[in-house]
Amino acid sequence: MRILVHDYSGHPFQAQLSRELAHRGHQVVHSTCVAYISGKGNLAEEESDGLRFLTIGDDTVLKKDAYVNRLFQETRLGFELARQVRREKPDVAMLGNLPIPTLVVAAAALKALRIPWVLWHQDVTAIALRSFAAAGVSKLMGVAARVFEQGEKWSARRASAIVVIADSFVRVHREWGTADKVTVIPNWAPLDEIRPAARANAWSDEHGLTGVRTLLYSGTLGLKHNPALLVQLADRLRAQGEQVRLVVINEGPAVPVIEEGAAAAGIDVTLLPFQPYERLPEVLGTGDVLVVLLAPDAGEFSVPSKTLSYLCAGRPVLGLMPADNLAAKLLREAGSAVFPPEESSLDGAATWVREVLADPVHAESLGKESRTLAEREFALDGCASRFEEILRAVSGAGA
Repeated sequence: MRILVHDYSGHPFQAQLSRELAHRGHQVVHSTCVAYISGKGNLAEEESDGLRFLTIGDDTVLKKDAYVNRLFQETRLGFELARQVRREKPDVAMLGNLPIPTLVVAAAALKALRIPWVLWHQDVTAIALRSFAAAGVSKLMGVAARVFEQGEKWSARRASAIVVIADSFVRVHREWGTADKVTVIPNWAPLDEIRPAARANAWSDEHGLTGVRTLLYSGTLGLKHNPALLVQLADRLRAQGEQVRLVVINEGPAVPVIEEGAAAAGIDVTLLPFQPYERLPEVLGTGDVLVVLLAPDAGEFSVPSKTLSYLCAGRPVLGLMPADNLAAKLLREAGSAVFPPEESSLDGAATWVREVLADPVHAESLGKESRTLAEREFALDGCASRFEEILRAVSGAGA
């Protein structure tokens, strides 16, 4: 098959899937958006007749809080993706993580070109927008949620098949009349690319973090996730007699919030931009405890991929997230801790972190449990076979 996979965000496991499909003999184009700033996966070209990497967009960074400009930019990116599809002429396409304006334009183009496609549904955008509106972030969000939900539903109805990342998505697709096309395939992380690293390593040396107790967050982080919780957690640890360095790897509006909060509270903080993907094992290995945040109302419809990377890295993980989230269930299964993402939970969370830091044997055991769970849950072969089966069925390629 000739397959075009577009992962707007450029995450690691989508690129890993494209490599595996190419390894199985398919001609694969893996497309991403360079205008979207996030931690990227391994998007380097390789010597392969079956795999090529392409991009849409340019160096004009998407400004998430410039809503009108963002709408026009995301619409333009949809047309750029449509042109890319027309040039490549795939037998089947698979689209994931697209903003709704980009998705709607791409879905319309695929329909016009009569190319079957799969929606890899990672988030229900309308639900996130409604939560922004409820939080008073912007009055426009309520209107946008209604409009975008119609666009998201319209696109889903035109997809030949839909892959969702958790059972909770099925209810939404049942309401949209698209549940009969849905397959649930949970996300994973690349075990062979994100391996446990020594606590003292070249990256920790470069940033003065060797021998320093660290609380580390790496990945996308929006204001909606309440990044101030990271500073407050470090402050609670200090109140309990534990001095830690807060390390945050991120680019975006949360950075000044953390910087200002840490300065006001007198918390030691290291703020760094997204690091090269090949150094991610060292970065995560530098964290004595890795932290993930997820807003209360994102519990059912978002599975933070950083959690999956953390598990691969074999470190103790603290989740400040809703208890019903799929990632929270994985953390509990690995023996790590999950607390509600609110200030009232931070004393308990700080106590758990302090106990981990005080017991290196227990910390090492938690790390091993994390990696063991990842190795059991994230085997690529089975996931790739399920995607391959769906893509074959949609394209009409047969067995």
